[in-house]
Amino acid sequence: MSRQPEYPVEDLFIRRWSPRAMSGAPVARDELFRLFEAARWAPSSGNNQPWRFVYGLAGTPHFEPLFNLLVDGNKPWCGRAGALLVVVSRKVRDNGQPARTHSFDTGAAWMSFALQGSLQGLVVHGMEGFDYDRARSELAVPDDHNVEMMIAVGHPGALADLPEKYRPREAPSSRQPMAGLSFAGRFGAKE
Repeated sequence: MSRQPEYPVEDLFIRRWSPRAMSGAPVARDELFRLFEAARWAPSSGNNQPWRFVYGLAGTPHFEPLFNLLVDGNKPWCGRAGALLVVVSRKVRDNGQPARTHSFDTGAAWMSFALQGSLQGLVVHGMEGFDYDRARSELAVPDDHNVEMMIAVGHPGALADLPEKYRPREAPSSRQPMAGLSFAGRFGAKE
């Protein structure tokens, strides 16, 4: 892998990426729940913990309805996933007040989930390519929750496991330079 950080960081951040090649081997419930456990410990504003996961393990009746939410471009490679998930965030706190950081906090949980999956040697691939409205309706997501994303989880597969058109993209991506991501004192300011 040729990813190079501009500043020293732990390898787990550089090694984590979003492959699509999965072997089709089942993901055990305990394997998946280790990822949920990592997500559970993510930071959140006021300890609100707004993230929720709706999941289906391959080979169970819960997998196909989630698979059918995917756009056609994601179905060819997600068919070999061991689990599919829809991530949801609660938009209100227990006291009924708006949870302004619900999506941000849920993103922190997603990152914990993804890093734990990477450490376990699993493929963890987040997606926005699915039908959000159908997910809300078919998964009975309450109005005070937001549908955020889908995730495919599986065991690593070979490049040959992917349809031909996806193979050229099956490599870790680069990142934007630091210079355009952080600003001292004012948005867009140069140091």
